[in-house]
Amino acid sequence: MLSYILKRIGLMVPTILGALTVTFVVMQFVPGGPVEQILAEARAGGGSEGLTYKAGRDIDQKQREELMKQYGFDKPAYERYLHMLADYARFDLGRSFLQNKGVWQLIREKLPVSASLGLWTFIISYSISIPLGVAKAVREGTRFDTITTFVVLAGYAVPGFVLGVLLVVLFGGGSLWDVFPLRGLTSDNFAELSPWGQVKDYLWHLALPLTCLVIHSFAVVTLLTKNTFVEEIRKQYVLVARSKGLSQRRILYKHVFRNALIPLVTGLPAAFIGAFFTGAVLIEPLFSLDGLGLLSFESVVRRDYPVVLGSLYLFTLLGLVVKLLSDVLYTVVDPRVQFAGIGK
Repeated sequence: MLSYILKRIGLMVPTILGALTVTFVVMQFVPGGPVEQILAEARAGGGSEGLTYKAGRDIDQKQREELMKQYGFDKPAYERYLHMLADYARFDLGRSFLQNKGVWQLIREKLPVSASLGLWTFIISYSISIPLGVAKAVREGTRFDTITTFVVLAGYAVPGFVLGVLLVVLFGGGSLWDVFPLRGLTSDNFAELSPWGQVKDYLWHLALPLTCLVIHSFAVVTLLTKNTFVEEIRKQYVLVARSKGLSQRRILYKHVFRNALIPLVTGLPAAFIGAFFTGAVLIEPLFSLDGLGLLSFESVVRRDYPVVLGSLYLFTLLGLVVKLLSDVLYTVVDPRVQFAGIGK
């Protein structure tokens, strides 16, 4: 096991390097870099935090060169690339060009919103999908199984952003009913509300974005649960248990349940961590939620390279570590699985 873990850790390095290298190279050919973004904002009179140059039409080539030097674009690409890798090796993610803040600070500021969305999505989807998957497995081939499969697959087929636009039009004051708020996680008078009023206000703001995220996530967990339970129900030990006269309920929850949940349990670390860091890139901007999804979207649009690359590095590293933890957890919950011989 130790040998396997060390090999997996060794493979993380080229994986991260590959992701960073490809993204860095692509960025060199994308038109309209951060300097152009800052100059465009300055000419428009909007200014930019950290910009000390006069905003207007008198921005000349000298000021452009000063900006290039300020943000390190006067150096060759390979020097900037090596400098970036050296910083990332120390877990220094750099500073945002356009917000004049450290990338770590930005992630910490935006994380609570994305974590709130992701955690509720995780809890609701698993709380509904696992019992539904078990019910589908027990009733395999019945009308209930067919109808629920159609419903969850239909929800999975509808893009979350499209569903979000529809919900905004219907319930967000777009065309019909103005029922749900469309900005932030709380109202402006949140501090003045009673404790119960704060809970209701918080949940009311979460209703529409959570609907978009949860409906799309039902299908995978539900069908995985159903398929694993069906596979276990057909195994020999279940037939033996039935021949001994054990009740269906006892067989299901004492024997089948423990074995069938192994794939779901091993996937929990990735799903749980993903709930915090996989910001809904399109859902958060749609509902004006200032989380990691909105930060990623704005960083790409505005060519804020340190935020784009720093976030990519952090999330790729977390994804690889969580995947390794999932594999290790698999051997804990199912001792039959061994990695000792892999790679020999």
